Amino acid sequence: MAFFDYETSGPGISKHAPKKKGARLFFDILFRRFWQLMGINLLYTVFFVPLMLTLSVISFFNNYTVIIVLCVLLILTFMVTIGPATAGMTKVIRSYLLDKHTFIVRDFFRAFKRNFKKASIIGFLNCLIIFSVYASFNVYPVMAAQYNTKIFFVPMTLTLSIALIALMMNYYIYLMLIATNLSLKNLIKNSFALSFVAMKKNILTTLAFFICFAFMFVLLLYTAPLFMIIITIFPAAFLCYVTCFNSYPVIQKYVINPYYTSIGEINPELIEEEPGEDEVIFEDRGGEEKPIEKRKKRKGKRIS
Repeated sequence: MAFFDYETSGPGISKHAPKKKGARLFFDILFRRFWQLMGINLLYTVFFVPLMLTLSVISFFNNYTVIIVLCVLLILTFMVTIGPATAGMTKVIRSYLLDKHTFIVRDFFRAFKRNFKKASIIGFLNCLIIFSVYASFNVYPVMAAQYNTKIFFVPMTLTLSIALIALMMNYYIYLMLIATNLSLKNLIKNSFALSFVAMKKNILTTLAFFICFAFMFVLLLYTAPLFMIIITIFPAAFLCYVTCFNSYPVIQKYVINPYYTSIGEINPELIEEEPGEDEVIFEDRGGEEKPIEKRKKRKGKRIS
């Protein structure tokens, strides 16, 4: 095989060639959309600015009351907007998964506005769960040591279990939010059910989350400047892509496809659009063309 050889060509790729699946499809989409994923991650990072500004408020102001009020407002802003932002990111990356054309900024904010109410509630609840986990790590071990009893590890374990289930529910709830018209109650109910039904895929997705978090934590410990660069362009969009790749087929199987079957139709996402006879201008002959052989170079005659 010769690289950078523009004088030869193969038969092309047939449009009826077998589709890629599994790991080959995962990395094919990842490499083709790598730069777009970086752009989505950068856009998503903007919604963490209110959370980062709380540190500036604490160091800039001396009035305790002003600090409390500003920090509460900034944290509430983050808790309300992070859910719709996640819905916007999920919308764009789902389009990549379905091989649909999308404009990052337009489709991101369109999904942000369209799903704002439900997504803000989901994001707010997620933040409360994260705060609960953080509090359990700081409160229950201290109480167990203070009263010399291990009984306080029971509510701590319960809190962590609820957080793990909530994490797996998030693999589905945002995807169903942007792909269906389900009520918030049914979104929560279905995502809870799917967190147990597709346990194998959920474990793979969770493993990817833990590996990514561990990688970012090591970067933070040893190379903080590099951590600040990578966190703005990589982890959130990559994890969202992993989630969409693993979880959306499950949603299609258990939620979307049964709905269309019940009304006697086929899920449009599974139908390949073929142009009508009047719409065809050029015919795709990929895989049928005769390879062009490289011409032999001949020495030209020299005129003396």
